Amino acid sequence: MASADLREELLCYICLTTYTDPVILRCGHNFCRVCIDRVLDTQDESGLYSCPECREEFQDRPALMRNFPLHKIIGNLMLSPPTQTETKMCCTYCVDFPVPAVKSCLHCEASLCDKHLRVHSKAAEHVLSEPSTSLENKKCSVHKKILEYYCTEDAVCICVSCSLAGEHCGHRVEMLDEASEKKKKKLRNVLQKLIKKREETEKRVQSLEERWRKDQEIAAGEVERVTALFTDLRRRLDDLEKRVLSEISRQKEQMSLSLSALIQKLEIKKDELSGKMRHIEELCNMTDPLTFLQEPDTGDLCDPEEGGGDEDTGRHDKQLRDVDDLDVAVISDTLCDIITGIRSGIYVAVPADILLDINTAANNIHISDDQKTATCSQVKENRPETAERFQYNQVISGKRFSSGRHYWDVDSSESGGWRVGMCYPSIDRRGDQSYIGDNNKSWTLRRRVMMMRRRYNNQYLVMHDSKEIQLPHQISGASVRICLDYEAGQLSFYELCDPIRHLYTFTATFTEPLHAALCVGNGCIKILGGSSN
Repeated sequence: MASADLREELLCYICLTTYTDPVILRCGHNFCRVCIDRVLDTQDESGLYSCPECREEFQDRPALMRNFPLHKIIGNLMLSPPTQTETKMCCTYCVDFPVPAVKSCLHCEASLCDKHLRVHSKAAEHVLSEPSTSLENKKCSVHKKILEYYCTEDAVCICVSCSLAGEHCGHRVEMLDEASEKKKKKLRNVLQKLIKKREETEKRVQSLEERWRKDQEIAAGEVERVTALFTDLRRRLDDLEKRVLSEISRQKEQMSLSLSALIQKLEIKKDELSGKMRHIEELCNMTDPLTFLQEPDTGDLCDPEEGGGDEDTGRHDKQLRDVDDLDVAVISDTLCDIITGIRSGIYVAVPADILLDINTAANNIHISDDQKTATCSQVKENRPETAERFQYNQVISGKRFSSGRHYWDVDSSESGGWRVGMCYPSIDRRGDQSYIGDNNKSWTLRRRVMMMRRRYNNQYLVMHDSKEIQLPHQISGASVRICLDYEAGQLSFYELCDPIRHLYTFTATFTEPLHAALCVGNGCIKILGGSSN
């Protein structure tokens, strides 16, 4: 009875059958996953979700978590056979009131209680078995004799007459107990395999659900990060708009004041010229020569081509040039700053250690113990000459990058030339073509030291396949960031200043993994750190 009560407790409230893949809601009630999904789907239209059993309401569609303990209980219960009390077999001869049967006689085709079993015939043909409602199935349908044997060739239960003179004569037969034990043994083996597979499946389900939970946490974190990023971007854009509009207003006001003052001066000059023109016209209209020639101050009315007209025009032109135009470069620089800030904000990554591979270092390059600094040395290192070692002062990283986004920072000594960049592992290791940037298997940012007017000057340029592009501006510091987006085919260089400044971006279709590469002319180059995502 306890087992029957337990089975009733394992019925789904919706389908009224034993749970299938039970899941639990936050309120504590369990349902079949298919049943509760169907109910929640119908509630999607109203947007109001509730438990079908207790009617507790949920603001959002509730997450369905698998109830592992209940799932195991149901699995074990399905494997256990029903007890004798659940068969409810009664004695055939107790007609006044039902009495539970303890045995069934195959010969009599009757079920017996303890009382009638004691007076039952003990003859050999009266074979007793566990209580059963289908006693006729335990007899041969042809000979009406008890089924005692199992024909292994036809896989059927037979009586003694079937084995001696019937259609199963000459077949290999076994006693029912023996055949039953063999079949049970096979089934137990199958059962063990199924149990093992079910356990493995449960482990995979648990692993996937754990991964799902972690992915949910990561997604929530990314949503929070991106939301914060765009909030910051909107704030920066608002600040940028105010700064640029304020600068435009300032320049417009300054330009307006300058032009107004110049216009006022020119208006005064125009009035003076108009007065002179009227006076000259009056003189020209005089008919008496004596009066005309005796008119005073005629010497001031000289030809404008002779009396300083060019000087006045030149002075006014210079004043006009001195009035500044709207400085759009201020706007461009400000926009560049915020775009660089956006790039650095998006480039969030997980630390990745980049170490120099001493097996590739040229013998005039000394590698520090932490494998992060390469120094040009006058003393040759006594390393074996191998195919992977560079002939000239270069070294590459042991780590290679074949996917994802990565960046690494370097700091160089204040003097001497250098090259930093990335290269394929198939780059030549000997000859002039082995320098990074001098072949089609490498990309580099280079500092070249040149003697100009008896002074050393640094030139900064980018190189690929021996093609040089000189950068339009100097680099103030010696710290550089190299950013790789492998799938996008972009390799970018930045100057590590405040704010960080973009120098150049190569665009290519990468066909091999890439290594970080250093070439040290004089001094040293140190890897400050790297990241990947």
